[in-house]
Amino acid sequence: MKSKLLYGGIEAGGTKFVCAVGDGDGNIIEKIQFPTAAPAETLKTAVFFFKPFVESGALKNIGLGSFGPIDLEINSVTYGYITTTPKPKWQNTNIVGALETELGVKVIFDTDVNAAAFGEFMFGASKDLDPSLYITIGTGIGGGYVIGSKTLKGLAVPEMGHIRVLHDWKDDDFSGVCPYHGDCFEGLASGVAIYKRTGKKAEVIDDNDAVWDLEANYIGQAIANLVLILSPKKIILGGGVMHSKFLFAGIRKKVQETLNNYVQHKDILENIDEYIIPPALGDNSGVLGAIALAKEAE
Repeated sequence: MKSKLLYGGIEAGGTKFVCAVGDGDGNIIEKIQFPTAAPAETLKTAVFFFKPFVESGALKNIGLGSFGPIDLEINSVTYGYITTTPKPKWQNTNIVGALETELGVKVIFDTDVNAAAFGEFMFGASKDLDPSLYITIGTGIGGGYVIGSKTLKGLAVPEMGHIRVLHDWKDDDFSGVCPYHGDCFEGLASGVAIYKRTGKKAEVIDDNDAVWDLEANYIGQAIANLVLILSPKKIILGGGVMHSKFLFAGIRKKVQETLNNYVQHKDILENIDEYIIPPALGDNSGVLGAIALAKEAE
C-alpha cells in the first residue's frame, strides 16, 4: 500500500525555530524547536531535521512562515529573502533558496503570522470561516488575514501593527517605541512597549496594573478599525501578551465602545465572546499553518 505523503512546516521566529512534519490534515508526526542563532547554524539544524524525510521520499513540500521583513514578490530578485530585519546577521538572507538547495524540495514562503492565520483557518478556531483574521501581540504586533481560502499578500506584506490608534495622552505619556511611527499600534501596545513603559515584562505584571487598561484600549481600537476595513468572520488574538487571558474582556468591551453600534451584527453586539478569541491550536498555529501551506501548494 502506498504510504501517505508528508509535508514539512517551519515557523521561523526571531527567537526560535519550530520545524515539524505532518500529514497535512492537522496531525504532527514529528517536531523540534531550537533557538534562532546565526543563519548558517540555524538552517543547518533545520535541514538535518528534514533530511531523513526527504531521502525516504515521503516529504512533498515545506511551508515556511518567517519573521521579517520578507520579500514575497515572486518575480523579485530577492524573493524568498529575509530583507531589512533588525535581527543580527539575518539581513538579506536567502532563506528559501538555502533550504531548497540543501533539501531539493519546494519551499512555500509566507509571513509567520499569515501561517498562523492559515493554521487556525484550516484546523483551529476560525476553521472554514472565510475571511478570518489573526493578530499576534508579542514582542511586535502583526496580522495575518485569510480571504478566499488564501493568505492576503499584495503590494507588500500587510503590516497591521503599524496602523494608528488614538493615543490616550491623559493617562499615558509614553511616546511609543516604533522607530518609524512612534505611537502606532505596535509602538504603544507591543510587548516591548509594555516593558519600556513599565520596566517589567508582561508576564510578571500584576493583573490589576493600570497598564492593562491601556493595552485593552489600544488593542480594542485597532481591532475595531480592522473590523471596519476587513470585516472578518472571526478574530483570533495570539502572541505572548495575550497569554494574559483576562485582557480579552477589556478588549471586547473597547471594540464595542469604539464601533458604538455602527456594525449591526450579532457577533459584535451579542456574541463578541465567541467572535474575538484565543487560538485553538496554541503554540502549533504557525507550524501547522506552514504545513497546510505546503499541502495547498501541490
